[in-house]
Amino acid sequence: MKKVCVITGGSSGIGLSIVKLFVENDYLVFNLDLSPSLLGADFKSEYRQCDVTNIDQVTKIITDIAKQHTIDVLVSNAGIHFSANIENTSEADLDKVFNINVKGAYAAIKAVLPSMKAHNNGSILLMASDQALIAKHNSFAYNLSKSALASIAKTTALDYASFNIRANAVCPGTIETPLYHQAIDNYCQRSGANKAEVHQEEANLQPLQRLGQPEEVAELVLFLASDKAKFITGSLQVIDGGYTAQ
Repeated sequence: MKKVCVITGGSSGIGLSIVKLFVENDYLVFNLDLSPSLLGADFKSEYRQCDVTNIDQVTKIITDIAKQHTIDVLVSNAGIHFSANIENTSEADLDKVFNINVKGAYAAIKAVLPSMKAHNNGSILLMASDQALIAKHNSFAYNLSKSALASIAKTTALDYASFNIRANAVCPGTIETPLYHQAIDNYCQRSGANKAEVHQEEANLQPLQRLGQPEEVAELVLFLASDKAKFITGSLQVIDGGYTAQ
């Protein structure tokens, strides 16, 4: 019988790479996202249209999945980026970032726990960021949300260890995704900077002199979800090319 993975935000970027890798490793994957996967309907994963800011919707979809399947893995990946300091962050901006990045994770975790508790097993992965460990300029709300996800991973790990449920946060650095390119495009539009130059500058900031790739993050997520990582819980797993070690 296939293991079951539920992922939020699995239609593009890091999430899409996670879906692909888990399917290749014989998981039954349920992708909860506003839009279908870029891979199209023929790709061997189950798509459920879902707005992670709607807690009732998240709960119903995951509860329905749990009625038919044992949920082995949750990857809470849905998220948005927002660049601004605190003065330039409106209450609406803050609410939007937290509703997607934090409340979306809260809803998904709360919904999968009954299934995982019933089977005394489970792995919960939250997609945090290197910004769960360090600060960056003009990143008030985003940094705050990713720090919150790291906290959720640690508290959930402690609260549910007795059920053999593990919780960990994955903390990517600068990964070349559509979200990354969108952020760079927005910066260049505001500043008039040259995108190719900004892209190279970002690569030069990394000790390994390149950006990370979504597939590399997916490999870490797959490892953490597996029995090979069964003694790892409550951790912040950094994958940032050495950036936070500087």
